[in-house]
Amino acid sequence: MSALTVRLSDDKHRRLKLLAKSRGTPLNRLIDDMATAMLAEFDAETRFRLRAARGAGQEALGLQLLAKASSLELPSSPA
Repeated sequence: MSALTVRLSDDKHRRLKLLAKSRGTPLNRLIDDMATAMLAEFDAETRFRLRAARGAGQEALGLQLLAKASSLELPSSPA
């Protein structure tokens, strides 16, 4: 585990402490949760951009596959 020093304005620090207290969690945990959420968002965007790059120029094929899939009859589910 690593330590991280962050410089914040006094007002921002006070507000973050109030937020952590209102959620019933320590400030360190709040910061850790925020970092986790931001990393998950970054990972999702990275995966999206990779998939978009991989599919670039294949729009017509994608539309053909969607048309084919929509014309297939789905098996009826038991009632």
